[in-house]
Amino acid sequence: MFCPFCGKHFSQLARFCFSCGRTLDFLKEQTEEEIMDLCVGYFNAGHSYGVIVDMMFTLHGVSLSLLSLKTKLKEAGLFHRKQYSSTNAVRNAIRLELRGPGQLFGYRKMWQVLKQKYRLRVKRDVVMLLLQELNPRGCEMSARRRFVRRTYHSMGPNYLWHADGYDKLKPFGLALSGCIDGFSRKILWLVCGPTNNDPSVIAHNFLSCVRNLGVVPMRLRTDCGTENGTMAAIQCTLRQQHTDYFSGASSHMYGSSTNNQRIESWWSIFRKGRSQFWMELFADLRDAGHFNGSHEHQCLVRFCFTEVLQKDLDECVTLWNSHRIRTSRTASCPGGVPNELYYLPHRFGSRDCGFGIQQTELDVFPEARLSISPCGDPDIQEYLDFVMEHIQLQMPNNWEAASELYLQLKDIAQL
Repeated sequence: MFCPFCGKHFSQLARFCFSCGRTLDFLKEQTEEEIMDLCVGYFNAGHSYGVIVDMMFTLHGVSLSLLSLKTKLKEAGLFHRKQYSSTNAVRNAIRLELRGPGQLFGYRKMWQVLKQKYRLRVKRDVVMLLLQELNPRGCEMSARRRFVRRTYHSMGPNYLWHADGYDKLKPFGLALSGCIDGFSRKILWLVCGPTNNDPSVIAHNFLSCVRNLGVVPMRLRTDCGTENGTMAAIQCTLRQQHTDYFSGASSHMYGSSTNNQRIESWWSIFRKGRSQFWMELFADLRDAGHFNGSHEHQCLVRFCFTEVLQKDLDECVTLWNSHRIRTSRTASCPGGVPNELYYLPHRFGSRDCGFGIQQTELDVFPEARLSISPCGDPDIQEYLDFVMEHIQLQMPNNWEAASELYLQLKDIAQL
């Protein structure tokens, strides 16, 4: 058996190639049921038939013809232009989304949410008309002017990762950390926690991402904050043995936040499409006199809202990584779906610029056990856990339940 990436021969199938370090899990034989599940999953993610066939072969080693794929999807009752959902079902789903961050969506994003989250078949024009009916103010606000931006250049996926923290929710006790691939615009991680200033937290996020992808980027760019020092050292250490121009210390680049173009641009999109809702929610609690910015109130917000916010962030990442970025005449990077740009660069005349990493190389950096409690204070965390268990309260699964729990615990603690 040979590695499909480097051609190295090996006697038995392993999870990783001993020569290049690439993952070989896709070479394992797939059952018919697993193949069907993969095809349905890629279809629901909005990929075209040709991309699904390419995904199945490239990522899973399953060779399917276009006719076989259409037959499987037909058996599952999936069609691109048949069996549209009822208007009432679409309208109810839109109303449900408009109760949360979905009120900031345009009709293209809402159409994607309806397809992927609610598994509804609907024409985009119908979504546009329903949004004009159900959210006329949001449609009016979405008609905004474009900014003129600099041209961004990248050789391919994993050529340059941009990592940064997001502090707009910090006044309310919530800190975000994120990273984006410069070429594909794929979000690599987006994590909510009590802090994004602790170097061990940022290094933990970076190592978890490298372990999951099995690849280290050619270059990593961050701002000059002290929280990025450990992550920068890990990146330079992992690239020390390589012989390319950006190996070793050159594989990490410091710069100002304003020049960290890709991630700062995405934070702007995130602000308009997601975080504005949370900022206004917490601002309403503050204006109503339920939040004063103290350490205790911030810990209580983190305890009640962290899991709900992280769930929303995970949904945001999934939708972003599978939506289509329109081609720009002034950009050197091609348009397309971030997941397709990242995993299938050969379809866009590019190549993967990352370096395969073996698990043994990562074992030098053991996953740190983060000593920071979820609410940021171990004493308050212990008290809140006792109250939840004693009164038999349940952790919330949406922002409304989280707000009710916050007010209830605030009254119990007499804050």
